[in-house]
Amino acid sequence: MNFQEELNKRTQAAETVLKKYLPKEEGFAVTMAQAMNYSMLAGGKRLRPVLMQETYRLFGGSEEVVEPFMAAMEMIHTHSLIHDDLPALDNDDYRRGRLTTHKVYGEAMGVLSGVALLNYSYEVMLTAFDMTKEKDRVIRALRIMADKTGIHGMLGGQSVDVENDGKPVKKEVLDYIYQNKTSALIECAMMTGAVLAGAPEEAVKVIEEAARGIGLTFQIQDDILDVTSTSEELGKPVHSDEKNNKVTYVTLFGLEGAKRESATFSEKAISLLESLEQKNEFLNLLVAKLVNRRK
Repeated sequence: MNFQEELNKRTQAAETVLKKYLPKEEGFAVTMAQAMNYSMLAGGKRLRPVLMQETYRLFGGSEEVVEPFMAAMEMIHTHSLIHDDLPALDNDDYRRGRLTTHKVYGEAMGVLSGVALLNYSYEVMLTAFDMTKEKDRVIRALRIMADKTGIHGMLGGQSVDVENDGKPVKKEVLDYIYQNKTSALIECAMMTGAVLAGAPEEAVKVIEEAARGIGLTFQIQDDILDVTSTSEELGKPVHSDEKNNKVTYVTLFGLEGAKRESATFSEKAISLLESLEQKNEFLNLLVAKLVNRRK
């Protein structure tokens, strides 16, 4: 398998799905729709929808019902990026190599378009009921999406991150932030794919644990790249953690220690996936590549 070619195909397929579900730029709220679409079409790895679709395939899923959830997953993720970049939070001017949403459309529209994307994601997910006879799977997937992205997941992690911004924090607090702000969305994506495909409960639990390892690996790699990469490679400012006095795995363990922690989480995730009866070679390769990513 040529991994990069396969990844490009899957990323492009995810991009096509996302475009299908974007709001139309028309009517009195046209500016909001434009701001939402500006952020959604800014590129990116599309990691979460790809992980969702590959997990769906892992358990034999073959319907289009996963597509609205793929689009919604990226809408929820993008909403969090819009709000992260706002002056009240990280105050970043660039994201994915171009101006952030609030720099183009203003701070107020940045706030509103982020909220609108979060709400619109649920409008999109609800269309899944018309695409399958397995209504219970859709209900369960909606519950996972709500739980993993709200106060007990992504938003909870973001709130603790904001409260502790620039303060010295213990590893337990940092792990809570990472497990919720970052890992929860990856858990959400992969669990949703598994549930929509009809995976048994014990397999969904394995997927959740593996996804947590993937999420922690991804976030620790962010810490590492903030120190070792360039703005051109990442498409966003580097050394921002140091500038904002943020505690990261690099500040806690040093660069080499952070790399070891990242490798440990990654290896555990791969081992969990390999323990499943079902196999998806591409999914295993994708997880393995995350530990060595440069952007």
